[in-house]
Amino acid sequence: MSESQEKIYYDGGDVKVTNARFIVSSQTYAMSGITSVKFFTETPSKTGPIVAFFIAVVALLSHANIWVIGIPLVIGILLLFRKATHHVVLSSASGETRALNSQNKEFISSVIQGLNEAIVARG
Repeated sequence: MSESQEKIYYDGGDVKVTNARFIVSSQTYAMSGITSVKFFTETPSKTGPIVAFFIAVVALLSHANIWVIGIPLVIGILLLFRKATHHVVLSSASGETRALNSQNKEFISSVIQGLNEAIVARG
């Protein structure tokens, strides 16, 4: 099927979904091999911030200098504000693949909507 006959369901720069292909940067997936698509959110672990805050509290209680208290406190705050990563997960006969990820939930949702439309149109 030539590109002129392909129907485009999503086109956003490096990501393109047609009835025949799903293109992410330099990787191309054949739509005929994709059996399902799902949205997956990977939330950052809270262990790092908890450990950093614990170290800061212990340092504070032991009357350590400001640097020994401040550095783990700043690291804990930075780790606490990490954003979730959202993934496009493709299922095929060979298993699941995380084909695309972003911290922009709306972007990933739009790509998944385009993929679902292409799968439904395929029949």
